[in-house]
Amino acid sequence: MSDQPAVESVDTAVYTVPTDAPEADGTLAWDSTTLVLVTVRAGTTTGLGYTYAPAATAHVVRTLLAGTVTGRSAHDVPRAHELMCRAVRNAGLPGVVAQAISAVDIALWDLKARLLGLPLVHLLGAARDDVPVYGSGGFTTYDTARQERQLRGWTEEQGIPRVKIKIGESRGTREDRDLERVARARATVGDTAELYVDANGGYTAGQALRLADPLADHGVTWFEEPVSSDHPATLADIRRRTTVDVTAGEYGYTLPYFEHMLAAGAVDCLQADVTRCGGITVWLRAAALAQARGIDVSGHCAPHAHAHVAAAVPNLRHLEWFHDHVRIERLLFDGVLDPGGGSIAPGADGAPGLGLTLAEERAAPYRVE
Repeated sequence: MSDQPAVESVDTAVYTVPTDAPEADGTLAWDSTTLVLVTVRAGTTTGLGYTYAPAATAHVVRTLLAGTVTGRSAHDVPRAHELMCRAVRNAGLPGVVAQAISAVDIALWDLKARLLGLPLVHLLGAARDDVPVYGSGGFTTYDTARQERQLRGWTEEQGIPRVKIKIGESRGTREDRDLERVARARATVGDTAELYVDANGGYTAGQALRLADPLADHGVTWFEEPVSSDHPATLADIRRRTTVDVTAGEYGYTLPYFEHMLAAGAVDCLQADVTRCGGITVWLRAAALAQARGIDVSGHCAPHAHAHVAAAVPNLRHLEWFHDHVRIERLLFDGVLDPGGGSIAPGADGAPGLGLTLAEERAAPYRVE
């Protein structure tokens, strides 16, 4: 152990970036997004990780996790992860604490890859060269013109053949407008692009079943969180009674959550968020659980945090190229990837780790802590 580099410090920074327009989905509205950045250092090498979470997440990192990780081998990331999980027993793992662990875990994997001079995907072992992405946004607050501009930007300007819009507006009380917006989206992207929808748990089970056929008539093939993911049995019932793929999993904060979702037969594709589920360590395990049941996995949001780990699993369907997070990651980091043609190629440039560096001058105006 003595000849292995040790983690010498763990630091945090918090950035809040306003949206470029009012945004909402089926169950929430917002006008800014907060990114909590974690940096870990061993000698002259620094790794970074992040999560989209409240600023309180940084406090969890500093008070509960930093002391647990500092002094440990920078090579033994799973050990550090296990020790972090033990350290938060009385704080409660799901939610902000899991997001804090996720950010530190991502930073530790980034650090290890940088110490070895490898792109992270090469450290993990690549299962594919390219990671398919889908354009995601289409907020319920968008008018027709803005929705159309965004969809055309993905499909025509960037060549992304998969797109997703939000439905379930106002907790499912605007069904007619939901279907109208889906019809307009299909008209915008044409017949060849895949069209997805995300209700963010805004519908009741009856509504979701009633809308499934009209959605299918518009060529929708992905129905995300038709009801709350707190109810896997209801998701499973909807899945059995519709031809559209039912998906969920973004609010998985622990590995048992994903097993319960899969055991219930709740999804056709399991979504997992590396910035929430426990980082790269747990994301890989969740993907393995899904593969054992013949289920694909999809990376939820935070595209540059997912890129390398997504390329390391054989049962990946795609990665969400989420409008808000793409904006923020392009603003705060150098080394971001190009989704032109509908996929990204993590590690292709040979840059070590995640390939990201903080653009300090651009980021400074948005730092709040």
